[in-house]
Amino acid sequence: MSLIPTLQIEVEGTGISRPLSEQVNLLGSLLGQVIQEEAGAEMLELVETLRQLCKQAAQENRPELREQAFARIHSATNDAILWLLRAYTAFFHLVNQAEQQEIIRINRLRARQSTAEHPRPESIDEAVLMLKQQGRTLDEVLALLEKLDIQPTLTAHPTEARRRSILYKQQHIAHLLAQQRRCELTPEEEAALLVELRNEIALLLATAEVREERPTVHDEVEQGLYFVQSTIWEAVPRIYEDVRRALRRYYGADVDFRPFLRYRSWIGSDRDGNPYVTPEITRWTALTQRRLVLQRYLEELRQLRRRLSLSDRYVAPPEALRRSLARDAQEVELPPQVLRQFRHESFRLKISYMMGRLHNLLTALDRPESPPPAYNAEAFIEDLRLLQRCLETCGFAHIARHGQLTRLLVLAQTFGFHLLTLDVRQHSSVHEEAVAELLRLAGVADDYRALPESRRQELLAAELSNPRPLLPPAAPLSEHTRQVLDTFAVIRDLVALDPRSVGSYIVSMTHTVSDLLEPMLLAKEVGLWHYERDRARCPIDFVPLFETIDDLEAAAARLEAILTHPIYRMQVAARGGFQEIMLGYSDSTKDGGYWMANWALHQAQEQLAEVCRRHGVDFRLFHGRGGTVGRGGGRANQAILAMPAVVHNGRIRFTEQGEVISFRYALPEIAHRHLEQIVNAMLRACGLPTTPPDDDTDVAQRRQIMETLAIRSMQAYRQLIEAPGFWDWYTRITPIEQISRLPIASRPVSRRSAREVDFENLRAIPWVFAWTQVRYLIPGWFGIGQALHELLSASPPVAETLRTWYRSWPFFRTVLQNAQREMVRARLEIAAYYDRLLGDGPTPFHHQIEEDFQRARQAILRLTDQEELLDHDPIIRKSVMLRNPYTDVLNLLQVELMLRYRQAPESDREPLRRALFLSINGLAAAMQSTG
Repeated sequence: MSLIPTLQIEVEGTGISRPLSEQVNLLGSLLGQVIQEEAGAEMLELVETLRQLCKQAAQENRPELREQAFARIHSATNDAILWLLRAYTAFFHLVNQAEQQEIIRINRLRARQSTAEHPRPESIDEAVLMLKQQGRTLDEVLALLEKLDIQPTLTAHPTEARRRSILYKQQHIAHLLAQQRRCELTPEEEAALLVELRNEIALLLATAEVREERPTVHDEVEQGLYFVQSTIWEAVPRIYEDVRRALRRYYGADVDFRPFLRYRSWIGSDRDGNPYVTPEITRWTALTQRRLVLQRYLEELRQLRRRLSLSDRYVAPPEALRRSLARDAQEVELPPQVLRQFRHESFRLKISYMMGRLHNLLTALDRPESPPPAYNAEAFIEDLRLLQRCLETCGFAHIARHGQLTRLLVLAQTFGFHLLTLDVRQHSSVHEEAVAELLRLAGVADDYRALPESRRQELLAAELSNPRPLLPPAAPLSEHTRQVLDTFAVIRDLVALDPRSVGSYIVSMTHTVSDLLEPMLLAKEVGLWHYERDRARCPIDFVPLFETIDDLEAAAARLEAILTHPIYRMQVAARGGFQEIMLGYSDSTKDGGYWMANWALHQAQEQLAEVCRRHGVDFRLFHGRGGTVGRGGGRANQAILAMPAVVHNGRIRFTEQGEVISFRYALPEIAHRHLEQIVNAMLRACGLPTTPPDDDTDVAQRRQIMETLAIRSMQAYRQLIEAPGFWDWYTRITPIEQISRLPIASRPVSRRSAREVDFENLRAIPWVFAWTQVRYLIPGWFGIGQALHELLSASPPVAETLRTWYRSWPFFRTVLQNAQREMVRARLEIAAYYDRLLGDGPTPFHHQIEEDFQRARQAILRLTDQEELLDHDPIIRKSVMLRNPYTDVLNLLQVELMLRYRQAPESDREPLRRALFLSINGLAAAMQSTG
C-alpha cells in the first residue's frame, strides 16, 4: 500500500469548512482506490462520470446532463448497477462519519474559545449563566434542578436501515478519523492509520448492506443495549459533572442535587402491532437489562477498588465503615483470599462485599425458583454514599466528591438495578376484546362490546371496586386473552423484583374513559391493581395516547372525563396525584398534514396542561417524536423551547427512534452534545421568564390566524391524498412495496399484509420513508404553500404579523424552520423522474406538489427575509448541496431498477428486489433519514 502515504488531498470549493472538505476528499480518494482495485478502472470512471454529470446539471441548470447520466445508467448491466449502488452507499456512510467528526470539531473549538462570561451556545454553562443573570439565587436554581425530570425513551420503530455490522464499521472509521484529526502523528503513524482506514473502507464496501432476515426482537433489544452500555453510560455522568461545574463557576457552590435524567425503553415491551413481542420476550428483556447493569457495576467497582487503596495503618477507618463491614461479614461470604488480601484495607474490603452482593444477585438470575437476595438499588446507593461520607471523614473530601466514586453514584441513581424502565404499549381494541371475553365467561355481560360508553363505565367501575377476581385460575380462555393477562402477570412479577422495572402501560388510540378502565381491570385480574376501602394501589401508570388530529382536538375533553371519573381518580391518587399523557406525532401528521399536526399538537399540549392544573394533578407530557420532520423530528431542544409555557413543569419524555438512536448515540461526543442541549433547553424553558410573541395581536386573534393556516393546509393536504388515483400513483412511483418487505425491524409496516396495504393501515414510518426516498418529502411541508398564499393574498397586512412571529415566537419560528429544512432536502427535479417514468407522467399530482412548493418557498422567503431557504442555517444547506450530485445518482439508479423490476417476470425479480433494497439503504444514508 505504498500509494496511500503519497495520496494528495485537495480542498474543493464546496463552501463547507476546510477540515470537513479534507476528510471528505480523503475518504473519497481511499474509496476510489478500493473501487478501482475491486471493480476496475472502468467502474471507477463510471462512478465519477455520473457524479460529474449530475453536479454540472445542478450547478449550470442543464437538465440534459442529468438525462445523459440516466442514459448511462439505463444502458448499464445489473451487475454494474449493483456496483454503483455499493459505491455510492459506501460514500455516504463515509461522509456521514466525516460530518459527525466536523460537529465534534466545531463543538471542541467553541469550548476552547468559550469563557465564563461567554459560554458555548446551548451548553449547560450558558443556561446556568442565563439563570444567574435573571437574578435566580442558588436555592432557586437547586429547586429548579429538583423538579427536572427528563426521560429519553428508546424505541425499536423500524427506521434504522443499516445492519449492525455497518454501524460497527462506521464507528471504527469515526475513531480513525478522530485520531487523524486530533493527534500529532509521526509520518509512520499516519501511514499506518491511512492503511487501516483504507482497509476498513474495503471491508465496508464488501459488507452486505441488507439483512438476510428481519431482526428478531432479541436482536433489537441487544442493539439498543449496545448504545446504552457504551455511549449513554459514559455521557450521563458527564452531564451531571457539567451541572456541578456550572454551579461552582457561577454560584461558587459545590452542592449535590437529585438526578434528573433517566432512560426508558419500549424495546422488547411495545406490543402494539408487533405480534413478536410476547410476555416471555418482555420478561427476558427486563432480566437481560438487570444482568447487564449488574455486570457493569461490577466493572465499575473493580476499578474503584483498584483506586481506593487506603491503608488502615495510615488512615484509620471511621466507625461507620467498621460497623458496616461487621454487618457485611454476617450476610455475605467472601473467598478467604479476598479477606486476607484486604484485611488492612477497609475501603477495599467494603467494595469487595458490595461486589459479593452483586455476584449473588447475578447468581439468583440463573435460579428463578429461589427468591433473590434482599440487596436492592437503594441499598447499593446507600453503600456508595457511605463510602463517600467515610472518605470525607478521613480527609479525602475532594476524592469523595470528584472522580470515580461520584461517577458510580450517578450511574447507580440513574440506572438502578433495572438499567432502563420499560413501558408496555398496547392498542385499546385489544383490551376491549379481552375484557369482553372475561365478562362473558364470568356471567357479568354477554356482549360488552355492544354496550354504550356510559354503561361500560358503570360496569367497569363496579368490577374494579369488587375485590373478587372475575375468573377462577384455570378458566378456559382464548389465546388472545391469555396473552393479554400474561402480559400483566409479567409486569406484576417484574415490579415485584424491582419497582423501577416497568413504569407505564400506554394505551394506543385512547378515545374514551373505558379505554383506560379496561386495562386497569385486566391488571386487577392478575393482582397488579388493587382496590380497598375507597383507595386504589397500583405500581404503574396508565397512560392515554392521543394520536390522530381528531384525538388531539378532543384530548382535553377526554382527559377531563378521565380525571373526573371516581375510580380513575383513585388511580391518579395511587400514583401520588400524577398523570402521564402521550402525544403521537406520526399519525397526526399522516392524518392532517404538517401544519395542522404541529398546531393541533401545540394546542393539545396547552389544553391538557390546563386540565391537569385545574384538577390539581401533576403531569408529564410524553412526546412520541420520530426522526424526520414529517414525524415530529427536528432539533429536540428547539422543540422544547417552542412548547407552550403552561407545559413547562420540569417534566418531559420523548422517544428516540431507529436511526435517531444511532445518530445521537453512536459517538460519545455527539451523545453528550445532544443531552446538554436538552438540559439547556429544559433549564431555560422552566427557569426563565417566557416572552409572548411581540406583536399587537391578542390571543384570540393569534389562535384564529393559526387555525386558519392549519385548516387550509390540511384541506390542501387531504385534497392531494384523497384525490382519485392518488393511492395508485403513490404505490407506483415510490418503493413502498420494497419498503414493506425490507428486513429492518421485527414490527410489520402495516396492520395488514404487504399486498393488502392501504393508506389507512400503512404506518406513518413507511409513509414518510417512501416520500423521503423519492425526494418529495411532502409530510414535512406540503400544504403550507396553499395556506400561506391564501392568507397573505386575502390579508396582506397579516404578513407583518407573521414576520414578527418568526422573530419572536419560538413555536412559529420552529415550524417554519423545520419546513425549510425539508424543502431544501426535497428535490422536485429528481422526483419528476419517478413521476414521469413510473407514474406515466407528468401527472397532475406532481404539478400540484410543485405548485405548493413554489408558493411555500415564496411565502417563507417573504416572511423570513432570506435570499434562499435555510440561509439562517448555512451548515445544513451546504451539506445538502454537497450531497445532492451523489444522491441524484442514487435516485436515478433506483428509478431504473424500479422500471426493470416492473418489466421483469416474477422468476427474474429476486436479484432486482435485492438491488432495490440496497438502493433504499443508500438513499437512507444519503438523506440521513428513513421514517
